[in-house]
Amino acid sequence: MEEPHKLNYRVLLGSLSGSVIEWFDFLIYGTVAALVFNKLFFPTDSEFISTMLAFVSFSLTFFFRPLGGIIFSHIGDRIGRKKTLFITLMLMGGGTVAIGLLPDYAAIGIAAPILLICFRILQGLGIGGEWGGALLLAYEYAPKNRRGLYGAVPQMGISLGMLLAAAVVALLTQLPEDQFMTWGWRVPFVGSIVLVFVGLWIRNGLDETPEFKRIRETGAQLKLPIKEVVTKHWGAVLVSIGSKAAETGPFYIFGTYVVAYATDVLGARDNVVLLAVAAAALVATIWMPIFGSLSDRVSRSLLYRWSAGATIVLVVPYYLILNTGETWALFAATILGFGLLWGSVNAILGTVIAESFAPEVRYTGASLGYQLGAAVFGGTAPLIGAWLLEISGGQWWPIAVYVAVCAAISIIASLFIKRVAHREEAGPAPEFAGSFQ
Repeated sequence: MEEPHKLNYRVLLGSLSGSVIEWFDFLIYGTVAALVFNKLFFPTDSEFISTMLAFVSFSLTFFFRPLGGIIFSHIGDRIGRKKTLFITLMLMGGGTVAIGLLPDYAAIGIAAPILLICFRILQGLGIGGEWGGALLLAYEYAPKNRRGLYGAVPQMGISLGMLLAAAVVALLTQLPEDQFMTWGWRVPFVGSIVLVFVGLWIRNGLDETPEFKRIRETGAQLKLPIKEVVTKHWGAVLVSIGSKAAETGPFYIFGTYVVAYATDVLGARDNVVLLAVAAAALVATIWMPIFGSLSDRVSRSLLYRWSAGATIVLVVPYYLILNTGETWALFAATILGFGLLWGSVNAILGTVIAESFAPEVRYTGASLGYQLGAAVFGGTAPLIGAWLLEISGGQWWPIAVYVAVCAAISIIASLFIKRVAHREEAGPAPEFAGSFQ
């Protein structure tokens, strides 16, 4: 009986490793945008306008994530999960390295921000296809009574990617400012190519998922999965989009925009804020498999509703603690918001979405719902945060209201999770009755 256990560990490692690399590449941009890109690629006479332009370049990518999800999920549902994950990992790695090698505005003028956005779009296409594949790699190998735990593992890649990104940039900000601005910020972008090769090596030893093999053997593959999704599974897509709100909006407020807020408004040092984000990401990484495992014993829809509700209740205390300006408060607030509130929602989001779709359209349906939700609620979050702070004269409460609204949308969506969930055919001696039955 050892072989199945070895296989499961290898599958989880393959799912997690690629997810970490993809999200590190994707999030290193968000971490650096508030520190570097506003000055080097979007220089203007107004610091606010430069920061907004940097966040626009960050947000623009989110609207290409659904396109990447559609393109690569079609390949994943038609040809296989494994092949798709190879392509997305190479695409993301290429875009990230290109950003690290790109000359700035002072060197090549307007071509610098244009090329930066183009390479950022490549990242968006890659992450749009990666998430669904990494999730299904774990989910479709999971025993029925452990899908919450297995589904939480690729979600850990987000916080581990953020941990790695924040830690690396925090270390590099110890350089003299002129060196960091000249070459230091480029190191994680160019160096990520090493991680990409490691991820490709790990995934090379994996086989297709049992569910996809069954679909292929029975000839159940669809010629156009996206058509099936939008005509017959649109309710599940809408629920997935709504469920994404409580995860992605708060993520970019608690984990990305907090860097600009703490440095510009509270006067905190860059490296201290980044270390606080890294600490919170570590807490989230430890917490997510625990919470995911809990969802195998408690109704996932109910647990998700409680998690989103906790975000509404605690977002005001989060800002009250953060705004004291003390170093301990910065760490405490970031761990509360990013590590625990976001970590709880994110831990079960992937499984909630995957369970909404039949295997033959699962890659397409899950990716479409997840990435559209990311575009609507995630890509705009840092931009909205900066805008709300500006028009309110530096007040934090409008940002707290925005986070609460995102969570409220997910609470409403969670009421329909059981209604849209895919019902598996009954079989002999099922291992797990499921959260939605």
